Amino acid sequence: MPVHYIYLFIAVAAETIGTSALQASQQFTRLVPSLIVVIGYGFAFYFMGLALKYMPVGIVYAIWSGLGIVFIAAIGFVVFGQKLDLPAIIGLAMILSGILVIHIFSNSSGH
Repeated sequence: MPVHYIYLFIAVAAETIGTSALQASQQFTRLVPSLIVVIGYGFAFYFMGLALKYMPVGIVYAIWSGLGIVFIAAIGFVVFGQKLDLPAIIGLAMILSGILVIHIFSNSSGH
C-alpha cells in the first residue's frame, strides 16, 4: 500500500477517535475526553497534511471526511446506541461507493 494511503488512514482513525471523544466530552465538560479530542484532531490534521504531499486536497478531503462519516455513524450506533434508519444507511452506502469510485477509477487519487 502506498505511504500516502497509510497517512490518510491514520488521519481518518485519529479523526474518528477525536470525534468519538467529542461526544464523550459532554461539550468539553469532561477533561480526559476533551484532551483526546484535541490530540486526536492534532494527529488527524498532521497526517492529513502528510497525505497532501502526494494527493490533491479535494481527493484527500473527500476520502477523509467520507470515511470519517461512515466510521462515526457506525461508532454512534454501536457505542452510543444511536439508531440509523434506511435512508441514512443508503446515504452511507452512497458515500462509500463514491470513495470506491475515486480510488478505483480516478487518476487524481495518487495511486
